[in-house]
Amino acid sequence: MLSRKLFGSIAVTLSGIFVIVLLALASLGVPVFAQNPDQLQVGPPPIHRAEPPAPGASVEELEKRGDELRAEKAYLDAADYYAAIIRKSGGSASLFNKVGICQLQMRRYSEARKILERAVKKDPQFADALNNLGVVYYELGIEHRSSRDFGRAIRMYDRAIAINDDAASYYNNRGAAYFARKDYDRGAHDYALALQYDPDIFERTSRGGVQAMLPSPEDRARYEYVVAKIYAKAGETERSLHFLRKAMEDGYKDIANVYKDNEFSALRKDPRFAELMAAKPPSIPE
Repeated sequence: MLSRKLFGSIAVTLSGIFVIVLLALASLGVPVFAQNPDQLQVGPPPIHRAEPPAPGASVEELEKRGDELRAEKAYLDAADYYAAIIRKSGGSASLFNKVGICQLQMRRYSEARKILERAVKKDPQFADALNNLGVVYYELGIEHRSSRDFGRAIRMYDRAIAINDDAASYYNNRGAAYFARKDYDRGAHDYALALQYDPDIFERTSRGGVQAMLPSPEDRARYEYVVAKIYAKAGETERSLHFLRKAMEDGYKDIANVYKDNEFSALRKDPRFAELMAAKPPSIPE
């Protein structure tokens, strides 16, 4: 059997291949909705890159090392360290949440769901665990094209928001789930709330590939138009124009509404708006 050190050497040798794999995973997307390390970020394919947990290590040492590995996106190794703690101490809600995040990042949705349910059972008021369980159901909805799973995701986000009603990521996540169910009005309302609590959230999630998470090109284009509208209403001209251009590039079919939607009334007076609309950026093929 190959050692973990040898696996590490293979990983370095095949780094070019993994870059391609990572780009492919980014196009599939996992929501990146928050800077909080206990929420979600895109990770690499699962591969052992660290030594296994030392049998004599303390719980504190194991968790510290697990957190370091998770920060390095070595999710498979981090999960091993957290599992060692669970074997020693039984585990806490916070620890189960961390394991759930690692499993979700490796796209092991069934395992992620089970462990996050344990976190919520340990602490029903753990808002981040509820949010992350919602992300699992959202991912299952994308994978299975299941409106039922999107509904489950929304219920988890509802519970998280009831506990912590000023977390931008929760509203943004719920907005994505509403969009996936074609409930665009509620989705737009949640996106507006997300912006209220975090003015930079759409810029960050855009860079993280959130649009690629939405079920169809039409949904992505509509999302970008809605974000442009929200920024326009907030007076964020540069950002509004940026997302308006993206909506046009992604083929938003109702772009003519920009001339009648009240949110764009001030933007329509900006010369850059006229230039953008005259340029008519061509749709970018999928």
